[in-house]
Amino acid sequence: MNPLDTRGGTVIAGILLAVLFIFLLGPKGAFNPWEFWVWFHVVSGIAWVGLLYYFNFVQVPALNQALAEKEPGPAAINKYIAPRALFWFRWAAIATWLSGSMALEVLHTAPGSGVMAAFGFKPGFEVIGMGAWLGTIMLFNVWVLIWPNQKKLLGLVAATDAQKASAKRIAFLASRTNAMLSIPMLLGMTAFAHGLPF
Repeated sequence: MNPLDTRGGTVIAGILLAVLFIFLLGPKGAFNPWEFWVWFHVVSGIAWVGLLYYFNFVQVPALNQALAEKEPGPAAINKYIAPRALFWFRWAAIATWLSGSMALEVLHTAPGSGVMAAFGFKPGFEVIGMGAWLGTIMLFNVWVLIWPNQKKLLGLVAATDAQKASAKRIAFLASRTNAMLSIPMLLGMTAFAHGLPF
C-alpha cells in the first residue's frame, strides 16, 4: 500500500522521513524540547494560516462567484468543503497556540514563565511577545467570532436571515482581521530567532 493514498499515511510518512533526516544529519544525543515544540508549532501554524489564506483568498471569492451562477452554486462548498476546512482551521489554531506556549516555556531559562515573559514584553522577548499577542487575538477571533458565526451560515445552528446577514459580516471581518494580523505575527515568530529585517 502506498502511504500517499491516505491522509494519515502521508502524515506518518512525513514524520518518519523527518526522523530519518534527524539521524542522517547527526543527532546530538540529547532531546531538544525547544526544537520539538517549535517544529510542532510551525507545522500546526502552517495548517492554521494556510487555511486562513485559503478562506480569504480562495473560498470567499469563489463563493461570491458561485452565488452569481445557478450551477453548481455555493451549496457544494458550504456543504462539503467549508465544515471540514473549518474543523481543521479551528483545531490547528489551538494546536498552534498551545505548542507556541510550550516553546516559550522551554525557551525561557530565567525564573518564571516564558509565556508571561513574552506577554509582558520582558527584555529579549519583545518581538516574540508581539507575535504571541497577535496570535492570541487571532485565536480569540477564530473561536469567539468566526466559528460561532460560521455555524449560523452553514446551517449548523438555527438562525434567521437577519442573523445570517450579521453573522456573515462578523465572520468576514474577523477572518480578514486575522489575515492582516498574520503578517506582523509571522514577523514576530521569525524575527525572534533571526532578527528584524531592518
